Amino acid sequence: MVHEDFRGAAAVAAAMAVATVVVATAYDLPVRDPDGVSVPTWVRLPLIVLAAVLVDLLARWALTLRRRERPGVTAALRTVVAERWDRAQVGFTLSGLVAWYVSYVAFRNLKGYLPFVNDRLWDTELARLDRALWLGHDPAAVLHDLLGTGWAAWLMSGVYVLWIGLVPAALAVALVWTRRSLAGAFYVTAVSFNWLLGVTVYYLVPSLGPAYSRPGEFADLPPTFNTRVQEWLLADRVDVMAGPWATSAVQTVAAFASLHVAVTVTTCLAAEVLRLPAWVRTAGWAFAVLTSVSTVYLGWHFFVDVLGGAFIGAAALVLAALVTGQPLRRERPGPRRAVSAGTRPQALPG
Repeated sequence: MVHEDFRGAAAVAAAMAVATVVVATAYDLPVRDPDGVSVPTWVRLPLIVLAAVLVDLLARWALTLRRRERPGVTAALRTVVAERWDRAQVGFTLSGLVAWYVSYVAFRNLKGYLPFVNDRLWDTELARLDRALWLGHDPAAVLHDLLGTGWAAWLMSGVYVLWIGLVPAALAVALVWTRRSLAGAFYVTAVSFNWLLGVTVYYLVPSLGPAYSRPGEFADLPPTFNTRVQEWLLADRVDVMAGPWATSAVQTVAAFASLHVAVTVTTCLAAEVLRLPAWVRTAGWAFAVLTSVSTVYLGWHFFVDVLGGAFIGAAALVLAALVTGQPLRRERPGPRRAVSAGTRPQALPG
């Protein structure tokens, strides 16, 4: 199942899987499906990829029918399927999907084990550092005064929740709408490195985040979906801490560094490296700014968590470039050259 382009992602997945088993055995902790209480990731992710496949096939089928004078409907569909989903493309997509899934599940479990391995919390120190960087002011309080605590709370909650769909959507694009290209493997590997670097930092600097360590400072925010999510995660943490084998919940509270910011920065930087259309890059950076603001505004993260997340996102991209061979320098577009038979395109979507 290891496609040559995903050797780096597979190595990350294998290392994280081994670490999960070692920690679980050493501390007598269960290995859980991190999303088992809702729709399992192993069900949701393939469905998202399948939807992307169908969109890809239907769009190209419609174009094929339109361009030919008298195409046969069934023949056109068979042609599109044969061109887009040969054995090599299927192997590419499945390899990337498996590598990403294993690293994600390992990440979620390792994150859940954190309180049992290192119960030292750094929230006080992180809050103190925030105030030093903001010249004696609390970043969340500044944002509440600047934006208010009405409509802005709903907007920030929507931005934060919207991120949940960003990763699987971008993953589907990388694995489905690229043809065995280095670009797709580069992005998937970069996200896998985010999980690895992120969980490593969690263990080095455990923290709960402002909403849990200083809840009174967020009491003026109106109840939103974000509020319910914070309550659910806290309840899961309490249940797991009371007895990890007595509940199906997974502990997911950890603040430093922000993986929301990390993955978003990785996605934006990848869009720059791959020279995606200007409107895609602009929208990506705008969303990155909104995500960074929302994490602090809602109390999920300290401001230094945002800085740490941005660093992790950039480091993950560089590591992915090293192991996949994707050049990071944006070259000026030159004259298009024909691709010889048997040569695999390196970074061309579509």
